[in-house]
Amino acid sequence: METRFRSGTYKKIKVRLPSGRRTMHFVKRKVGPALCAVCKTKLPGVASERAAKMRKISMAKKTVSRAYGGYMCAKCLRNKIKQEYISGSSIKKENDIKKD
Repeated sequence: METRFRSGTYKKIKVRLPSGRRTMHFVKRKVGPALCAVCKTKLPGVASERAAKMRKISMAKKTVSRAYGGYMCAKCLRNKIKQEYISGSSIKKENDIKKD
């Protein structure tokens, strides 16, 4: 067995050949799905392939066309925008009070 196949990078599959002999096949492991940075749920609409295949996929299949698309799910983004809006408006009110 070659040294490069001994690592955990390859999945080892025992295969029976037509002659009856058993041999090992080495297959690259599957890549996990793209996850949300906040809640760790699977991101819909984002491809998950090995790096070589991802280079060939168009950008439209790699991300979602909105702010934080391909990084954060819509639910978490909605919460983030709400929090920023609430905290931003309260800061403005405090600044107005201090000026008077």
